Amino acid sequence: MVIDLRSDTVTKPTKAMLEAMMNAKVGDDVFGEDETVIALEQKTAKLFAKEAGLFCPSGTMTNQIAIKVHTNPGEEVICDVNSHIYNYEGGGIAFNSGVQAKLLTGDRGRMTAEQIEQNINGDFDWLTKTSLVSLENTVNRAGGSYYKQEQVLPIAKLCKEKKIFLHLDGARIFNAVTETKESTESTGEPFDSISICLSKGLGTPAGSVLLGTKEFIKKARKIRKVFGGGMRQAGFIAAAGIYALDNNVVRIKEDHKRAKEIEKIVKSLSYVDSVLPVDTNIVIFDLSKKINSAAFEKKLFENNIKMAAFGKQTVRFVTHLDFTDEMLWQLEKILKSIQL
Repeated sequence: MVIDLRSDTVTKPTKAMLEAMMNAKVGDDVFGEDETVIALEQKTAKLFAKEAGLFCPSGTMTNQIAIKVHTNPGEEVICDVNSHIYNYEGGGIAFNSGVQAKLLTGDRGRMTAEQIEQNINGDFDWLTKTSLVSLENTVNRAGGSYYKQEQVLPIAKLCKEKKIFLHLDGARIFNAVTETKESTESTGEPFDSISICLSKGLGTPAGSVLLGTKEFIKKARKIRKVFGGGMRQAGFIAAAGIYALDNNVVRIKEDHKRAKEIEKIVKSLSYVDSVLPVDTNIVIFDLSKKINSAAFEKKLFENNIKMAAFGKQTVRFVTHLDFTDEMLWQLEKILKSIQL
């Protein structure tokens, strides 16, 4: 038995999901003729109170399209230092859009309206124009921390007053709403654009949806083509997204429960120095100087456990729908057996 905790992207489609995919009605999506893609876009847009959606191959693409539509070359996007758009999208902010990132240090990835206001550039020739603020929910590098609506609304109000666009990298937004218990409609309403990933906690093989106004999505659709993201009979993949939205959201709480159990386990280990608070399905902890993350990764791999080294001493585990209670028991057994 191999236990894969590298990411919630490693899941395999279930038999029921595969059946939904194989039975999908498809057409050429570049011509706007794939009815399953259209159904997914409309379904996701309605969930988050947006006018329209655009199905794309990845969350990186949906984020990068949003940045491209919202900005002009030479402008600036404000984001947290932990942001996925800055750390894990290949320098796309600069490469694709010709804009720069102003990095803020929030509370475990969560910025405040006050912080943002202090960092909006004035209207001077020698300063870049602040044209976009991007939030991430949940925050991957900060251990799956999440924003509540009461934290987002002041930021949205500020952005509206300053005529700055507000984007949400909602790669794991369903993990967030599972904990906040806030509706998807109210969660989505404050944002000008939202990226929703279907291949993480929801368990699809690929795909993300970008949401916004009809005018925004019309522009985004052209950028998607420029980025090489125009797909043809994409309904086979989109069908997995529809199935996931109907069946895999409610069970996300199981992933959070198992992550909390892992938190308890690693806190008890003598070779672990510290553990970030576990809010959702991500467990990040620092190892003591007795062992570095590369050596720890090798030890676990020898015991059929895959993990992600997140720094010289830092480790990340991510729970998902393919991680079972039996695997949790086996993980505990192996972690407690390691002698240093």
